[in-house]
Amino acid sequence: MLATISSATLVGVDGRPVSVEVHVADGLPGFTIVGLPDASCREARDRVRAALVSSGRTWPVKRITVNLAPGSMPKIGAGLDLPIAIGVLMASGQIPATSDLGAFGELGLDGSVRAVPGALPLADAIPADRVLVPAIDAHVVGLVIGARACPVRALTDVVASLADHCPWPDPPPSPVAPAMPEGPDMADVRGQPAARLALEYAAAGGHHLLLVGPPGAGKTMLARRLPGLLPALDPDQAMEVTRVHSAAGLSLPHGLVWQPPFRAPHHSASMAALVGGGSGSARPGEVSAASNGVLFLDELGEFAPSVLDALRQPLEEGVVRVARAGGTTEQPARVLLVAAMNPCPCGVGGEIGCRCPPHTRARYARRVSGPLLDRIDLMVHVDRPQAGDLLGGAAEPSSAVAERVAMVRSLARERGVRCNAELHGERLEQAAPLEPDARDVLEQALLNGQLSGRGLRRTLCVARTIRDLDDGGPSLRPADVLRAIGFRARVPLGGSDG
Repeated sequence: MLATISSATLVGVDGRPVSVEVHVADGLPGFTIVGLPDASCREARDRVRAALVSSGRTWPVKRITVNLAPGSMPKIGAGLDLPIAIGVLMASGQIPATSDLGAFGELGLDGSVRAVPGALPLADAIPADRVLVPAIDAHVVGLVIGARACPVRALTDVVASLADHCPWPDPPPSPVAPAMPEGPDMADVRGQPAARLALEYAAAGGHHLLLVGPPGAGKTMLARRLPGLLPALDPDQAMEVTRVHSAAGLSLPHGLVWQPPFRAPHHSASMAALVGGGSGSARPGEVSAASNGVLFLDELGEFAPSVLDALRQPLEEGVVRVARAGGTTEQPARVLLVAAMNPCPCGVGGEIGCRCPPHTRARYARRVSGPLLDRIDLMVHVDRPQAGDLLGGAAEPSSAVAERVAMVRSLARERGVRCNAELHGERLEQAAPLEPDARDVLEQALLNGQLSGRGLRRTLCVARTIRDLDDGGPSLRPADVLRAIGFRARVPLGGSDG
């Protein structure tokens, strides 16, 4: 007898439909799975057998063949356990066959149904009228497929509903999102006027930021306060972030993610961990997990140069294209990059007391390539604050800065973009017309080699943000352009030889 159950497998951040076909026939007892399953899929044989027996069902002593169609697409993960078990029960006549039923979930040996990574995109890819989902994921899946989601805690729930016509278990109550705890506040930052200003520009315009300075100057402290300046995500952004976090296997205890994510991978992260991919799969990386939020790379000079250069295309286009033998996936990567690094290995930076020889400082500087630096809009040298600043009173709090950031973001939305950093072409020309003297400043910077073609566009975007934070005037003044060029001037890395 043949039974067919709809399911899905995860490819990148998207679900791909899979038809689970189970055939039970007379012959030498055995269990075979075909259709390019990975190791975790092939191990479903033992989990499904134990789950059926633990649930009071009979394991058919027959020839069982499971086909995961389409056969040309690799299947990964344990999420196909539940549809395989249902197919075996239907094909062996232990529960009535039903059409238009979908399912996904991992089975425990006791018959319990466990959550799997990517519940949100998996459920969205299943076209069935009823989709059986792990109960723990029901509140997240319901955001996409609504009432089609049927929560299942154990295989016995499926048997009771399909064989004994009992109602499906009620979905668990939706978790109540707690009040967001107050994050680190800008009021804790003492001194650092240039770095504070650059942080405000970065948050308001979505401009990438590099902080360079000696250890203990406050670079990490500043970067970790950036999320508190950003506005909450809109519904589309929240859904995109939630889908990526679900596909990455990150916790979603409160349903949709409404706060901009903040990801800070360690500098030992591999290329696959940072931009996505992996052996035989296309899992989202940290740059995708940080989409619509902040990607903080502390100790930038300690990352492998090849890993850093892999960020060049995502920073430019806002997407990551992961190519594997099985195909290419496109994953979101619209991040606000904030990086921090020391000027040299010892941190002093070529000044008196620096212990680094010239060739060591030069090698350290080469770890961050010119093309990557050309994609960073704001570069600031962060010195250690003065004693008077450290012992002074509290500075301006994050709430005051966030109000100005929200105002600039609102102006950007009126221009048809989410932030000024996304202005391009004709839209940029309309949003940032130049006064005659400002055009002369830019022309001179181009002639002097201070700006590349990419740098010109990014400078205009930063200047637009500066003007928006000042008075929101229609055109860019020379002072706006000069300040934008000044923040873009490369901070010397590796120090000087003298």
